Amino acid sequence: MNLSLPAPKLNANRTRHRGVAPAVALTMTLMTTACAVGPNYHAPDTHLQPFHSAAAVDMRQVTSTPPLDTWWEGFHDPELVRIEQRVLTQNLDLAAAIARVRQSRGAAEAATARLLPTLDFNPQASANRLSQEGLIGHVVRTIPSFHRDYRTYDVSGAASWEIDLFGGLRRGQEAARDEAEAAQMERVGERIMIAADAADAYFQIRGDQARLAVAEKQITVDAHLLELVRQRRTSGVSNERELAQAEALLQSARQTVPLLRIALEAQLNRLDVLMGVQPGTYAAELGTPSEIPAIPAIGGTNKPTDVLRRRPDILAAERRLAASNARIGAALGDYYPKLSLSGILGFQSINPQHLFTAPGFQAVGSGAIRWRIFDFGKIDAEVQQARGANTEALARYRLTVLHAAEDVKNSFTTLVQTEQRSGELQTEVASLTRARDLSQQSFQAGVIPLTDVLDAERQLLDSQDQLALNRANPGRAAVSSFRALGGGWPT
Repeated sequence: MNLSLPAPKLNANRTRHRGVAPAVALTMTLMTTACAVGPNYHAPDTHLQPFHSAAAVDMRQVTSTPPLDTWWEGFHDPELVRIEQRVLTQNLDLAAAIARVRQSRGAAEAATARLLPTLDFNPQASANRLSQEGLIGHVVRTIPSFHRDYRTYDVSGAASWEIDLFGGLRRGQEAARDEAEAAQMERVGERIMIAADAADAYFQIRGDQARLAVAEKQITVDAHLLELVRQRRTSGVSNERELAQAEALLQSARQTVPLLRIALEAQLNRLDVLMGVQPGTYAAELGTPSEIPAIPAIGGTNKPTDVLRRRPDILAAERRLAASNARIGAALGDYYPKLSLSGILGFQSINPQHLFTAPGFQAVGSGAIRWRIFDFGKIDAEVQQARGANTEALARYRLTVLHAAEDVKNSFTTLVQTEQRSGELQTEVASLTRARDLSQQSFQAGVIPLTDVLDAERQLLDSQDQLALNRANPGRAAVSSFRALGGGWPT
């Protein structure tokens, strides 16, 4: 609904005195309604209890604590550092996240621009031929000086401004700004995730290489055992059954190699994609097996407030909660009238020589009020939708905090338990190696049958494979812990 407001004429003293009170009242009204409608945002008060598994993590006998924003340097592995540098500069998911930040910033700038006046400069020149049979041409064609052909020149600028009396536009600007900040936090979260994924793939690669080394070593031992049985079979000491068992043991060791190579290739390809290159590009650099680096200390584990401060997913959820709160005000702003001003200043003439002269000057000014006074039902629905979205955003924020606490506790527990399991597996491998050697000596002396040697070999193979597999798990758990704490970006 548009209501044109003509300028009042105050030519008499009586009119002048009567116009003072309405003007003062209007000024006071504008001043009292200058605040933005809708609820002001207050960040939710969130508390987390100390993590019960943090004490066990702090008691680990490990090297010094690295900076949390560059935690991968704490492993003192040049290859891992090189991988992280490539990932953080070449990853395509991170590039897409940066593009989303630019989009959200553009939306925020557009929302800010809506608060300011707009000015359009529109010079025009046109050639015209008037119809003699038209309404105007039929009347003026009998005039001797009438010409059907004429040109017009127009140099003018048009300005318009919607005055944000009740703050609806400011609430929209606030929501767009909060969304831009949320997108920035999501970009940081993407950085943390890809850094952790790259390190996780790297540790799995080193673990698979260690398992391959164990399998190849076991194949060598089993081949030597088979040759020994064949010699004994030729001498008539062993029988065909023992020979078949030795052959089966060798084939069992060999069949594990293809599966390990498949897993290794998958992780190499995964790491190349994370680095933004075609799979196979950097595979040669990681072809040489290397020891899994020592795990550094993880600092600040007993401070849940640091998790709330560093976790980008929590920060992004809080910013989206703030944006949803601002949208309530933007929806409430439609209950109130909107005032807009517009004007045109410029010159117009049919003769270019008389364009920039006083007679050619033109000016137009107008004001309008738009009020959805008959549309309150729809506004009610929009406000209800905005309030529902705010309630949902609050629930999602609280759920994000709980998931963050869950990630930290799970990662800490996994780290402590996998390190403990590695120590137990090392003890088990040492014992089984001793038992296997004694079994072979007893078999060669003819004291025990070959089945006892095969059982000892099988147990040792399983234990060595589990140890090789578990060597990478503490590193992966440490990476998961750094990620859960929000490490990987400077706050």
